[in-house]
Amino acid sequence: MELKRVVVTGLGALSPIGNDVATSWQNAVNGVSGAGPITHFDASKFKTKFACELKDFNTADHFDRKKARTLDLYAQYALVAADEAIADAGLEDENLDKNRIGVIFAAGIGGLHTFEEEAGYFALHGEEQGPKYNPFFIPKMIADIAAGHISMEHGYRGPNFATVSACASSNNAIIDAFNYIRLGMADAIVAGGAEAAIFPAGVGGFNSMKALSTRNEDPKGASRPFSGSRDGFVIGEGAAALVLEELEHAKARGAHIYAEVAGGGLSADAYHITASHPEGLGAQLVMENALRDAGMKPEDIDYVNLHGTSTPVGDIGEVKAIKKVFGDHAYKMNLSSTKSMTGHLLGAAGALEAVFSVKTITDGIIPPTINHEEGDNDPEVDYDLNFTFNEAQKREVNAVLSNTFGFGGHNAAVILKKYQE
Repeated sequence: MELKRVVVTGLGALSPIGNDVATSWQNAVNGVSGAGPITHFDASKFKTKFACELKDFNTADHFDRKKARTLDLYAQYALVAADEAIADAGLEDENLDKNRIGVIFAAGIGGLHTFEEEAGYFALHGEEQGPKYNPFFIPKMIADIAAGHISMEHGYRGPNFATVSACASSNNAIIDAFNYIRLGMADAIVAGGAEAAIFPAGVGGFNSMKALSTRNEDPKGASRPFSGSRDGFVIGEGAAALVLEELEHAKARGAHIYAEVAGGGLSADAYHITASHPEGLGAQLVMENALRDAGMKPEDIDYVNLHGTSTPVGDIGEVKAIKKVFGDHAYKMNLSSTKSMTGHLLGAAGALEAVFSVKTITDGIIPPTINHEEGDNDPEVDYDLNFTFNEAQKREVNAVLSNTFGFGGHNAAVILKKYQE
């Protein structure tokens, strides 16, 4: 069976550094940090008092009150990002066969805020009032509901589900969409991820694991991947979406083609529930699998968008894996972690980083890894590698590999390349 080619025809983003693709990308190139004091709740008693929240997002600007009551924030974010990608791709055309257009949308956690509110209310009042739960509690909370809402909003009746693999979730969504299309099971799929976990349960839970940075005196400088003084990730929120489409279908309707999806890789660390393998064995395997799937050699990759969360252990394992996979070519590539600016969007991270990866191809510029200070080095990090510290760098980019690694040892890597006839 001949596999079909898959291209990217639409992009959408709602991120801590911009409420659309254009703004998010411009701020990423300019090295703008999205971190600041938490406003979603009173974090004064928490170890971490800052996060990468969305700026000026108002539910009423996008949904009427009746609709908003049925949507957790994570689903709201998903719908907004998906709408941008769908409009960008021109996928609203009523002449399209919507039986062959799908939605695969990820969440690492899903409706955490809804769960926290409902469970908290029962804990306070359940004994006296009995179980009085909101009828929308379950359909607001479940991790698949964003995909369902997007399909209902646009009438897409193709493959429809969520992928959940912690911080690898939305790369898994992209890979699944890629596979369904290249196997001929769909013409186009809206793929992406959304997350809204900057609430007491999310911040408190990650604090208890000592996963978050506690650099409260300097929120904007807290996410500092590959620097010696890094002390944990900065939690972020938002959503991103890509329209993946079969090449001939896209050409037939005159769609703009941003890039081609070349391949995807999956692996497991099989090591620890939260820590990545210290030698980067799972990370090495997932990149090798992605290259094999794409039919590409290590030297074909110009840029790696690193998982790079700014955790003490995780960053080191990824560096070791990069060196093992790419050998001498590792020193000729650009590397960067855009989480230094956006924070870690958990289940939405891969989708946002895939959007940025596409933009590096179209615009020929590598966004930086910000917050690295001269001399702030880790003896286990090889600084002869080009981490694109602090300033964006222009270069021709023909192919990008984007890494995501999640709790549970889940790894997913996507390769995107310049589209050529």
